[in-house]
Parts: sequence; structure tokens; C-alpha cells
Amino acid sequence: MKNPMTYFKRGPVVSVVRLQGAIGMGRAGMSDRSVADMLDKAFSRGRPKAVALEINSPGGSPVQSSLIGARIRRLAEEKEVPVIAFVEDVAASGGYWIASAADEIFADESSILGSIGVISAGFGAHVFLQRQGFERRVHTAGKSKSMMDPFRPEKEEDVARLNRLLEELHGNFIGHVKARREGKLADNPDLFTGEVWLGRSAVDVGLADGIGHLETEMKKRFGEDVKFRRYGQKRGLLSRLGADAAESAFHQIEERASFARYGL
Repeated sequence: MKNPMTYFKRGPVVSVVRLQGAIGMGRAGMSDRSVADMLDKAFSRGRPKAVALEINSPGGSPVQSSLIGARIRRLAEEKEVPVIAFVEDVAASGGYWIASAADEIFADESSILGSIGVISAGFGAHVFLQRQGFERRVHTAGKSKSMMDPFRPEKEEDVARLNRLLEELHGNFIGHVKARREGKLADNPDLFTGEVWLGRSAVDVGLADGIGHLETEMKKRFGEDVKFRRYGQKRGLLSRLGADAAESAFHQIEERASFARYGL
């Protein structure tokens, strides 16, 4: 006769956290604040065997990427739960920063990974303003306060200052990846140039651990009766009511442009 308690046994649980979109672009973008609650729940509820990250992000803010990655590591160590990242279309730049916070990274053969670099983009409108008869007037206290003003000609000292900041940010990114992927990275001169790789090539250079999909891989590890508990980002009240339609539309344009950099 079967033990009645066997009917109440639950299969192993894997928490699935979806991290989708550009990072840190306004209220609609992914940020540490927007993902904090779901990450806390994913690591705490139901004693999960693992936390699986579904990542589809072209990057964004280096600070928000770092904060999200640090939160994942802190929770993983506090709860002693392994973290496995599964890359969908892209985990590039800040998206890869977050992916590398996981203990293992898997991707599809056509996933795009990498872009370990830092970019700063802007525009210059001073010639147009001069032609239209506009005069730009700026008064500052502090000689560096008006750095890279798009309505004034570019200054060599401003460019040098910006390049120094970008190099420091790039160094932080490289240090994070080297620490998280220690012993796995290939000796490839293009690894930290901003280059990107497709799935199998990403495995070859050590940016990913294998080709695999979330449900298939988790069932291999935890059995066919594994249960998936899914967590996603919640939209704010204003967003649900459509009250921030203008900001959402602008965010979608920015996000679309970020994905378009990778042909997506």
C-alpha cells in the first residue's frame, strides 16, 4: 500500500525570472528598482532548486546593470541557490553584464552575446543654430560644468575627459566579466573590444557554457516533474492606465533602436 504522504509530495521547483528590454531608460526600462521585488520572491518562495534567468536585453545603463547583477549574486549567496542564465535573442553590453552574474550561461545557436564595451552617443546642433540666428548662452560655476554641450562646438578637453570616463567604465565591465567567468574565457584579443558572437562562437570564447533552452535543461537536471514558478516585471499603475503614454512611446523608440544595433 502506498504511503498517503506520497500524494502530497511536490516536484522540485525552479524559479524563472524574465529580464526583458533595455536597461535604465526611464520608468519603462529595466532597473534595479523594477526587478528587486520579483528577484527577492524568486529566491525566497517555495525553496527553489535553482533560479533561471530568461534574458533578452541589448544593454543600457552600466550602473543599473551592475546593481541588478549585484542583487542576483547577493541573493544567490544568501539563499545558497544556483543561478542559470538563458539568453534569448540577445544579451549584449549591460544585458551580458547581468547574464554573467549567473553561475552558468546557456544560449540558443542564434543568440547574440557580448558587446563588452561602453558607448556614449550624442549630437551636435551648433551649426544649425548659427544658421538660424540662434545664440547659445550658458553661464557656469566650474569650468567642467558644461561638458559636451550639444549646442556648442566640441572641445578637445571635453572629448579627452569623456574618453577617460568611458575607459574607466570599460575597465569596470572587463573586471566584472573576468571575475565571473574566471577560468572560462579564451585568450581572444577581440573579447573586450565590443565584438559580439552568436551562440556556439560565444561558447568557444567562453562567454557561454553551452547551447540549451530553459525547460529542456532544467528537466535534465531536476527531472521531468520539475515545476516552474515564473516571475515578470510589473507595470506601474500609471503605465497600466495609459497615463504615461508619451514616455512609454519614447522608451519603445529608444529600446527598438537598441535592439536594432544587433539586427533584431
